[in-house]
Amino acid sequence: MNQLESLKKFTTVVIDSSDIQSIQKYHPEDATTNPAIILRSVKSDSYKFLVNDAINYAKKQGGSKEVMIVNASDKIAVNIGTEILKYIPGRISTEIDSRLSFNTIESISKAKKLINMYKANGIEDHRILIKLAATWEGIRAAEEIEKNGIKCNLTLIFSVNQARACAEANVFLISPFVGRIYDWHNKQNFTPQYLVDKDPGVKLIKDIYNYYKNHQYKTIIMGASFRRIEQIIALAGCDYLTISPILLKELQNNYEPLTKKLKLFFNKVISDSSLISESEFRWEHNQNPMAVEKLSEGIRQFSIDQYTLDKLIASKF
Repeated sequence: MNQLESLKKFTTVVIDSSDIQSIQKYHPEDATTNPAIILRSVKSDSYKFLVNDAINYAKKQGGSKEVMIVNASDKIAVNIGTEILKYIPGRISTEIDSRLSFNTIESISKAKKLINMYKANGIEDHRILIKLAATWEGIRAAEEIEKNGIKCNLTLIFSVNQARACAEANVFLISPFVGRIYDWHNKQNFTPQYLVDKDPGVKLIKDIYNYYKNHQYKTIIMGASFRRIEQIIALAGCDYLTISPILLKELQNNYEPLTKKLKLFFNKVISDSSLISESEFRWEHNQNPMAVEKLSEGIRQFSIDQYTLDKLIASKF
């Protein structure tokens, strides 16, 4: 049994890609997308027919060029998600425009629009995760979206503080970014020898895992943004892990024994029984320089990808 097969015994494996060949090869349960993945898909010949369909859709909807660009962009994301769902048994995560990360009302509106677009493609609600950045506004949007029976994936998680707020809002799933946390700490204090037990991204997942399990939260933890196979192996037993095709291949080609690593222990991190307030959330977030920098950076980078996608779409009208 290879390590990918072993991992699937303990953890739901999700693919962080829109590549259909990889999806067919590794047989993940779910798939995640983001603006960078959508942008790569748009540039691929294999998704050209879906892009053309989105352009034609936007033209039929009419409106100003700006409106048509937005409609085409949303339709592209939904079309790609719909195509991926043909090859997986579970859910597809589709991301809200990151430029709405600080606008609760507009995020809710965008989520409803995407869900309706999926319905028009014949996709039921239970197969979709609406993906939002874990800002205070994004978490509040997710809370309302979940009340309407739509499941959410809160992304760009870099702290227990964010994870706590998401669980208290009863969101379905969170995505802590292991690799980006590792990148930040490695840049601050570079060490040539890698020790997975010292990896701060791995440690955060363990802290959230124990905090959630000790508080009996139902929110799913999905480790994301991996840089090394050691990070994945160390987190065997996490609820979900979303993994790139490159690392899935490495797991599939490795036959070293893989056992469940995550185990519950009493965790004293955040013992307050009251719900976190907005002021407390913002204060705690700003006490964590890594979380502040990486959340902001992630939103900016996704917005850059979205602007690039908008330009590509605009050239087709």
